[in-house]
Amino acid sequence: MKLQYRQIEGFVKTPDKNARVILVYGPDNGLVRERAALIGKSVVEDLNDPFNVAVLSGEGLAEDPARLSDETRAISMMGGDRLIRIEEGGDKLTVLLKAYLKNPSESALVVVQAGELGPRSSLRKLCEAAKNAAALPCYVEDERDVARLIQMRMNEEKLRIEPDAVSWLAVNIAGDRSKVRSELEKLITYKGADDTTPISLVDVQASSGAPAELSFDNLVFATAARRSSNALKAYGVLMQEGVGFVAVIRSLQNHFRRLHITKAYMQDGLNIDIAMKKLTPTVFYKVQPQFKSQVNDWSLGVLNTVLMRLTELEAQCKQTGMPVETLCGQAILAISKMRSR
Repeated sequence: MKLQYRQIEGFVKTPDKNARVILVYGPDNGLVRERAALIGKSVVEDLNDPFNVAVLSGEGLAEDPARLSDETRAISMMGGDRLIRIEEGGDKLTVLLKAYLKNPSESALVVVQAGELGPRSSLRKLCEAAKNAAALPCYVEDERDVARLIQMRMNEEKLRIEPDAVSWLAVNIAGDRSKVRSELEKLITYKGADDTTPISLVDVQASSGAPAELSFDNLVFATAARRSSNALKAYGVLMQEGVGFVAVIRSLQNHFRRLHITKAYMQDGLNIDIAMKKLTPTVFYKVQPQFKSQVNDWSLGVLNTVLMRLTELEAQCKQTGMPVETLCGQAILAISKMRSR
């Protein structure tokens, strides 16, 4: 079965019992691991349980395909269902899993973790089409998703957080889910048991310890301001920090999309301040003057062109053998040199 975006969170919490093989895939490795773990815990309490959990690899199964049948048909010594985790999955598993799905075990759940799989991936197609399997995508989250996660995590700890702090965090920690979780845990530890005052912008900046020049803000605002050298410098810093190209592209897409949305509201008759208040999360107050300037500077038509260019860039970067860092750098340079009208 093919899961739509709105179905994912509910499925992760309570997986469909008909799905005996669940493929969790996508460019956000941290989110893949997190969702695969949550699904696994619907079967076993401890993912390291030596009796009820078996961890296999895609390469290992390619060399010894009978291992899958052995593990899925094994009877737990301690009783209960078993979890079979397959790491580093890929299209080499398609034939094996297709045969397995013809007669899957009713007492074993197979969870396959994989990286980015394109629409032509045979493994992805198999799990999307089979009635007793599921394909669950994990894409890098934008600021709105990260803002919701921040608020949810703070609510779990019964901590309050100011809107400006949420906005700053959402921009600066967007990317791999594991990085987001790590930063939130640091913030919770930093705040400690003090639930009398809300978490402020000063708190989140002190907790992150990330200097301003390392933030995504420098990249997106320099690009949209057509400051080419600054944009390329910010991009170089992010590459040195090991930031994935998908996170870079999504940050640019998100910024230009927010400019586009604000501009569209203004064309419908709203003034810029009211239009900006409709954005979620709100624009961080320190960059509001820059954001306003860029909204006024870019035309709606050119913003459309930029968003199309970024969509094409993402598709190019996902093609095997393409020089990802070079393609991204060229696109950033090209966009930063575009006429805004």
